[in-house]
Amino acid sequence: MAKYRHERLERLITGSIADLIMRDEVRDPRVTTMVSISGVRLAKDLSHALVLVSGYLPDDQLSAAVQGLNHASGFIQSQIGRQLRLRVTPHLTFREDHSIKEGFEVIQQMKDLET
Repeated sequence: MAKYRHERLERLITGSIADLIMRDEVRDPRVTTMVSISGVRLAKDLSHALVLVSGYLPDDQLSAAVQGLNHASGFIQSQIGRQLRLRVTPHLTFREDHSIKEGFEVIQQMKDLET
Protein backbone atom coordinates (compact mmCIF):
# COMPACT_ATOMS: atom_id res chain seq x y z
CA MET A 1 0.00 0.00 0.00
CA ALA A 2 1.25 3.47 -0.79
CA LYS A 3 2.69 5.43 2.11
CA TYR A 4 0.42 8.44 1.49
CA ARG A 5 -2.69 6.25 1.70
CA HIS A 6 -1.48 4.76 4.97
CA GLU A 7 -0.83 8.22 6.47
CA ARG A 8 -4.16 9.51 5.19
CA LEU A 9 -5.98 6.63 6.82
CA GLU A 10 -4.19 7.31 10.13
CA ARG A 11 -5.36 10.94 9.99
CA LEU A 12 -8.94 9.90 9.15
CA ILE A 13 -9.05 7.45 12.05
CA THR A 14 -7.65 10.12 14.38
CA GLY A 15 -10.33 12.59 13.31
CA SER A 16 -13.13 10.04 13.57
CA ILE A 17 -12.21 9.03 17.12
CA ALA A 18 -11.80 12.67 18.16
CA ASP A 19 -15.26 13.46 16.73
CA LEU A 20 -16.81 10.59 18.67
CA ILE A 21 -15.25 11.86 21.89
CA MET A 22 -16.17 15.51 21.30
CA ARG A 23 -19.79 14.65 20.41
CA ASP A 24 -20.01 12.62 23.64
CA GLU A 25 -20.97 9.45 21.77
CA VAL A 26 -18.62 7.37 23.91
CA ARG A 27 -20.90 7.10 26.91
CA ASP A 28 -18.35 5.80 29.37
CA PRO A 29 -18.18 8.21 32.35
CA ARG A 30 -14.39 7.84 32.50
CA VAL A 31 -14.01 9.40 29.04
CA THR A 32 -14.32 13.19 29.08
CA THR A 33 -13.98 15.80 26.38
CA MET A 34 -10.70 16.87 28.01
CA VAL A 35 -9.10 13.83 26.39
CA SER A 36 -7.52 14.22 22.97
CA ILE A 37 -6.17 11.80 20.40
CA SER A 38 -2.55 12.68 19.75
CA GLY A 39 -1.92 10.09 17.07
CA VAL A 40 -2.63 6.75 15.50
CA ARG A 41 -0.04 4.16 14.47
CA LEU A 42 -1.56 1.80 11.95
CA ALA A 43 -0.13 -1.63 11.15
CA LYS A 44 0.97 -2.19 7.57
CA ASP A 45 -1.76 -4.77 6.99
CA LEU A 46 -4.40 -2.47 8.57
CA SER A 47 -5.36 -5.12 11.12
CA HIS A 48 -4.35 -3.19 14.25
CA ALA A 49 -4.13 0.45 15.26
CA LEU A 50 -2.42 1.88 18.32
CA VAL A 51 -4.24 5.05 19.38
CA LEU A 52 -2.27 7.50 21.55
CA VAL A 53 -4.39 9.42 24.07
CA SER A 54 -3.29 12.58 25.85
CA GLY A 55 -4.80 15.48 27.74
CA TYR A 56 -4.28 17.93 30.56
CA LEU A 57 -5.60 15.58 33.21
CA PRO A 58 -4.04 14.08 36.30
CA ASP A 59 -2.35 10.76 35.59
CA ASP A 60 -5.03 8.71 37.34
CA GLN A 61 -7.84 10.35 35.33
CA LEU A 62 -5.93 9.89 32.07
CA SER A 63 -5.38 6.18 32.76
CA ALA A 64 -9.06 5.82 33.69
CA ALA A 65 -10.02 7.50 30.39
CA VAL A 66 -7.74 5.11 28.49
CA GLN A 67 -9.37 2.16 30.26
CA GLY A 68 -12.78 3.55 29.30
CA LEU A 69 -11.71 3.92 25.68
CA ASN A 70 -10.34 0.37 25.62
CA HIS A 71 -13.64 -0.82 27.07
CA ALA A 72 -15.54 1.03 24.31
CA SER A 73 -13.12 0.04 21.54
CA GLY A 74 -15.64 -2.29 19.87
CA PHE A 75 -18.20 0.52 19.60
CA ILE A 76 -15.58 2.98 18.35
CA GLN A 77 -14.29 0.44 15.82
CA SER A 78 -17.80 -0.14 14.44
CA GLN A 79 -18.41 3.61 14.14
CA ILE A 80 -15.12 4.09 12.27
CA GLY A 81 -16.02 1.24 9.94
CA ARG A 82 -19.34 2.91 9.13
CA GLN A 83 -17.91 6.40 8.70
CA LEU A 84 -14.89 5.47 6.60
CA ARG A 85 -16.49 2.51 4.80
CA LEU A 86 -13.46 0.30 5.25
CA ARG A 87 -13.42 -3.31 4.15
CA VAL A 88 -11.40 -4.26 7.21
CA THR A 89 -11.57 -2.00 10.25
CA PRO A 90 -8.44 -2.19 12.41
CA HIS A 91 -8.61 -3.50 15.97
CA LEU A 92 -8.08 -0.48 18.25
CA THR A 93 -5.80 -0.40 21.27
CA PHE A 94 -5.60 2.80 23.32
CA ARG A 95 -2.46 3.87 25.19
CA GLU A 96 -1.51 6.89 27.28
CA ASP A 97 0.66 9.53 25.64
CA HIS A 98 2.50 11.85 28.00
CA SER A 99 4.53 13.66 25.33
CA ILE A 100 2.47 16.87 25.41
CA LYS A 101 2.74 17.11 29.19
CA GLU A 102 6.46 16.33 29.08
CA GLY A 103 7.00 18.93 26.35
CA PHE A 104 5.19 21.55 28.42
CA GLU A 105 7.38 20.71 31.42
CA VAL A 106 10.55 21.06 29.32
CA ILE A 107 9.42 24.47 28.07
CA GLN A 108 8.73 25.55 31.67
CA GLN A 109 12.20 24.41 32.72
CA MET A 110 13.76 26.36 29.86
CA LYS A 111 11.83 29.47 30.88
CA ASP A 112 13.01 29.00 34.46
CA LEU A 113 16.62 28.85 33.26
CA GLU A 114 16.24 32.17 31.41
CA THR A 115 15.29 34.01 34.60
